[in-house]
Amino acid sequence: MTRARRDPRAERAAAALPGAARARFDLFARCAGGRPRRDPRMEAAAQRVDGAARLRLDRAQTGRPAAAPAPSRAEPAAPPAPKTIVMAAPAFLVAVVPDLAAGRLSPHDRQLFGAARTLAGADGGVIALAGAEGAELGPAGADRTARLAGPEGYAPDARAAAIASTMAALNLRHVIFPETPDGGDLARRVAVLAGEPLFADVEMVSAAALMRPAQGRRVEQRAAPARLITLAADAVAPYAGAPREARDEPLEPSAAPASAILAAERIPADPARTPLALADFVVSAGNGVTDLETFRAVAAALGGTPGASRVLCDAGLMPREAQVGASGTVLSATCYLALGIAGAPQHLQGVAGCEHVVAVNTDLHAAMIERAGLAIVQDAQVVMPALIEELARERGAFA
Repeated sequence: MTRARRDPRAERAAAALPGAARARFDLFARCAGGRPRRDPRMEAAAQRVDGAARLRLDRAQTGRPAAAPAPSRAEPAAPPAPKTIVMAAPAFLVAVVPDLAAGRLSPHDRQLFGAARTLAGADGGVIALAGAEGAELGPAGADRTARLAGPEGYAPDARAAAIASTMAALNLRHVIFPETPDGGDLARRVAVLAGEPLFADVEMVSAAALMRPAQGRRVEQRAAPARLITLAADAVAPYAGAPREARDEPLEPSAAPASAILAAERIPADPARTPLALADFVVSAGNGVTDLETFRAVAAALGGTPGASRVLCDAGLMPREAQVGASGTVLSATCYLALGIAGAPQHLQGVAGCEHVVAVNTDLHAAMIERAGLAIVQDAQVVMPALIEELARERGAFA
C-alpha cells in the first residue's frame, strides 16, 4: 500500500488566507493529502458530558460535530418538595393546645409540637386542639386537627370543658399546654375538671420521663410522662421534619357549662410603657437617627415599644431601660425594627431571639442589614417621615 508523499509547502500555501497583512493560515482547511486537521480542543468540547459537576468526557462521541462548551459547574437543581406524611391509624393520640395568639403559631406553640412528636414516637399521632384552620398546623407537626366549639373571646370555662370532653372522647394519652398566662391557666382548669394530675413547667421531654426544676432550680424533679403537661418556653426544639397531614377530626359538640364569667375584655397594654423583655414589637433607634421626636412618632404610629442602641443610651438621648443588647435587654419579640443601627456584636446578641428583623441603614454591608430578613438601604431620617405619611394615608383610606 502506497500513500502520496506530503508536500508541506503546498499544504501551507493551500491554507494561507489571502489579503492579510501578516501571514495567516486556516488550520481547518483540508490539506493536500485530503485529511482534515484535528482540533483537540473542539473534540474535547464535543465529548464533554453536560450537567456533570466534574469534567467528564464521553470518548464514544468522537467525530460528532463540536458543541458549545458546557459550564464548568452544573446548575444546582431545585430541591423536591417534601412529601406530606400521612398516618392513617395511629395507635394513640397526643394532643397539643396552642395559644394561637393573634391567630398564628408562636415559637412557643411550635415547640409544643416538637415535644408531642417525642412522646408520640413512631406509632402515635399528634392532634392539635385549636379553633383555627389547619394550614399552618401540618408543617408544625400535626397529624390531626380538631376545632373546639365554644364562644368567641375569653371563655376559659367553656374551653376547658371542651378539652376535658375531647380527652374522654378520643382517649388522649397526653395533652400538652404552653406554660404561659393563658395556657397555664387553661391547663389547671382542665386538670380540675378531668381529675388528672398536672406536671407543670417541663424543661426536658423524652418518651420515658419528664424533668422540671424545683426548689428554686436547686434540684430536678423527674417523673413518668403525665397525662397533662405544661411546657416551658425554649425547652424543646420545634418539629423540623416533613409536613404532616393535619386531617380534620370531627368532634361531637358538647354543651358548654354555665360560666361564672359574665363579661370579659382584653385590654391591650400601652406599647410605650411595656418592658422590652415582654414587648412583641420593638422599634429601636441607633446612631443614624438624629430626630428622636420623629422616631417616637414612628414607634407610636406602628404600635411598637421604643428601644435604642447603647450609643444613644450612653449619650443620654434615650433612657437606660430602652437599651437593647447583651448589656441591656435581650429581646424575644416577634418583630424588631432597627432604624440607623449598624449592629454591634452585643446588640446582635440582644435581637438573636427575634423572629423577624427589619433594618434601615445606609451601609449595605452593615451587620444589622445582614441579620435582617427585610432591609432598606436608605437614611433613616428619610424613611421615618415617609413611613408616617404612608401610615396616615392608609388609615385615612380605611376610615
